[in-house]
Amino acid sequence: MKNRNRLLNTTLIFLISAFLLISCGKGKPVQSQAEIGKPSPGFSLTDTKGKIWTLSELKGQVVFVNFWATWCPPCRQELPSMQNLHQELSGNGFQMLTILMNDDPNSAVLMAKGNDFTFPILIDHDGSVSASYGITGVPETFIIDATGTLQKKVIGPRQWDSAEAKKMIKKYIP
Repeated sequence: MKNRNRLLNTTLIFLISAFLLISCGKGKPVQSQAEIGKPSPGFSLTDTKGKIWTLSELKGQVVFVNFWATWCPPCRQELPSMQNLHQELSGNGFQMLTILMNDDPNSAVLMAKGNDFTFPILIDHDGSVSASYGITGVPETFIIDATGTLQKKVIGPRQWDSAEAKKMIKKYIP
């Protein structure tokens, strides 16, 4: 009995020591989250068609960045209004980018084809872009002005083709 307790205590001490040594080591650096009024976190992601999108290359345009997933009912609810906004404003100092989060790209492609969505769908394979924006759920949308400064963060679905939403976005278009 004494040997068993001694072995258990020794094992427990070893495990606690190992945990402390590991936890005191260098971990992953904490990524900065997007802050209103500050430069938006940069990224370079590939879309479902193979095109690489780099945020810094879009300076001079207002960029609408929406994080979403096909399994998310509120996301699916707002996508048609996003398509309308995309059709109306694209090419006029405005670029819409949608970023698929925790989802199968093939499901997104099928959904886009079935609904005639033409906006770019970027894939955040490792979740690093979602983390840098501090995403807590989907949908979340960010409006980045022509200088690359984050102006708005919208949590939850919106009617993006409404007069109010378009007015808010157009005020940032140079």
